[in-house]
Amino acid sequence: MDTFEPLDTIDSIIPSQVEMETTEPPPKLKGRQRFLHSLQRMSSATSLKGLSRKRAISNPYSSTSSRGSAISFSNIQSSQAGSSSSFSRLVMGQQANTPISSGSTPPTPVNGLSNLASRPWTANLDDGGPGSSPTSHPGIQTVDSDIIEIDEGYFAHPVASSAVKPSTPNPNFDFWGSLPEELRLSVLSHLRPKELVRASIVSRLFYSMCFDGQLWTCFDASEFYTAIPADSLAKIVSAAGPFVKDLNLRGCVQVEHYNRADVVVKSCNNLITATLEGCRNFQRATLHVLLSSNQRLAHLNLTDLAAVNNGSCKIISKSCPQLESFNVSWCSHMDSRGLKLVIAGCPKLRDLRCGEVRGFSGAAGLEVATALFKTNNLERLVLSGCSDITDATLQTMIQGSTDPDTDILTNLPLVPARKLRHLDLSRCNRLTDTGLESLAHCVPYLQGLQLSSCALLTDFSLSALVATTPYLTHLDLEEVSNLSNTFLSAHLAKSPCAPLLSHLTLSYCENIGDVGVLPLLRAATGLKALDMDNTAITDLALAEAALMVRDRASRTPFPLPTFPQGARATPTLKLVIFDCPHITWPGIREILSRNSEMLSLPPNRREVIALKCFYGWQMTVDEHLKRVLGGERHGAERLERKWAEHMVASEEVGEGRGGRRRRRRAREAERGLDEEGGGVVGGGRRRARSGGCVVM
Repeated sequence: MDTFEPLDTIDSIIPSQVEMETTEPPPKLKGRQRFLHSLQRMSSATSLKGLSRKRAISNPYSSTSSRGSAISFSNIQSSQAGSSSSFSRLVMGQQANTPISSGSTPPTPVNGLSNLASRPWTANLDDGGPGSSPTSHPGIQTVDSDIIEIDEGYFAHPVASSAVKPSTPNPNFDFWGSLPEELRLSVLSHLRPKELVRASIVSRLFYSMCFDGQLWTCFDASEFYTAIPADSLAKIVSAAGPFVKDLNLRGCVQVEHYNRADVVVKSCNNLITATLEGCRNFQRATLHVLLSSNQRLAHLNLTDLAAVNNGSCKIISKSCPQLESFNVSWCSHMDSRGLKLVIAGCPKLRDLRCGEVRGFSGAAGLEVATALFKTNNLERLVLSGCSDITDATLQTMIQGSTDPDTDILTNLPLVPARKLRHLDLSRCNRLTDTGLESLAHCVPYLQGLQLSSCALLTDFSLSALVATTPYLTHLDLEEVSNLSNTFLSAHLAKSPCAPLLSHLTLSYCENIGDVGVLPLLRAATGLKALDMDNTAITDLALAEAALMVRDRASRTPFPLPTFPQGARATPTLKLVIFDCPHITWPGIREILSRNSEMLSLPPNRREVIALKCFYGWQMTVDEHLKRVLGGERHGAERLERKWAEHMVASEEVGEGRGGRRRRRRAREAERGLDEEGGGVVGGGRRRARSGGCVVM
């Protein structure tokens, strides 16, 4: 049996330091392992007790002890029974039951809360003794556990609100009378003159406001001049006289009595625009008072006013230096000498319209032309119906004299370019190529030219003119009988103004046919109005016009043109072909068919043709256009088909009953009546004839 032998020394039990195995310290954790280890330490802290309770309030201050535990409200409750020093230790981050030796270093304050115990709000926590209970707070329930809970119904308690009594409306409150005068005038400014007169009979207040001068700064009586009596018209103008700046009395024959006209004239002394067209009863003295008392006049229209004479023009030249637009057309009691005074006294004059004014021949006409040449400010000059204008007058007006200095190399006159943009020489029968040729190279900014009834003009002067006016958009050549197809095809179609040309009139040019019109339609793709009444065109011209509109609509560059709101189609070409003997109903049907096809394009590309043709077909054409504009494609196509069937049936019936023979006899009889009545066959302006078309 083995016996236990005692050890001699303690060294036999405890191995020596050499024999002991060296133990290495645990490796330092990093990254994710360190984070998980810190979470494990936090979960072992006693401050996280009762995390499963509802609505727990934790202490926002964290502890800096070696264990890393946080301070909770349970520590604060336990410290209420202790001394203030224990509470201070809690605030400093130490446990309440942790002893502090006398030789140890005091803990470091956490977040600067070293003086928290000395603040006034901590008195409630420290003034109680060991047996004192914590102070109760509304809405907070104190439980035996370490967590403070909040009453769930605390925030659900209704808040007492003071009862507001609804205000009772005042039955005697005058809303209109309480408004400021400026607002009342602003409301009344949206009414038309006729409505203002009706509203003035409501009360005295409305009467005074409706006839306030601020509402009548622009007085236009052209819309209601037939329905307003003379007394009311004079009363309105006299009440609003100092405020009126735009006065339009066109056609107001009510101002016939001298006293009424005198009241109207004396009341208006701040006019900027005045229109007295058609006031035939205006006295000359009254007109002179009006002109002399309005020195700010900029636009003056005295068309067909018998009171205007050269003396009136003299007053205008002295009293109206700001005049920019002056219209004295059809004033038979004045001549070119009065125009000379106005041109010399109004340096800002831009628009001069003096149609049917006499005195442009001889020395007086040359003086007026010289005055116009020296100013060179006019942008619009209307001389329509001035039949005594000669080539010498026009040359002096444009070039300064009949024989100006010319350049040796170019053989062009050495004169400054004119600023004219619109020139109207209609019915100036004495003008020839010599006078019109002076416009070439001298009016580069010309946009509108009217030469209707100038029968002596030929292709020579017109070719040179259109070649030097690149901005020309309106050209009126009505009744220029010597015009030929060569001018249209070789000159106008190849001129720089062809793409910009929008309005062209070739009516009663009987030599014009398809040879000149077809090349023009291919070049002038921007045409909006084309008048070819009484010309020799055929159905080919109509087909080419329809094709031009179709191509223009399909290749319209972006951005697309703006059409009216809700428009299904828009007429972009107005074509007039009255009394063209070679136009037949198949050509008209071609236009109708093209208009119907345009409805297949997008809404912003639907351009159609508005056609004016023989009066027997015009009702059908208008009804078809109405359906196209309304978007009724099937209805328009059905109308076109039914009309074509009707025309075919009419032709068959007419051929079977000798219709061709009757039409020939009717034309011969009509020609005989023209010769017996003294009419000139083939010359001058002919009236519309019902038998002008072949079929009808």
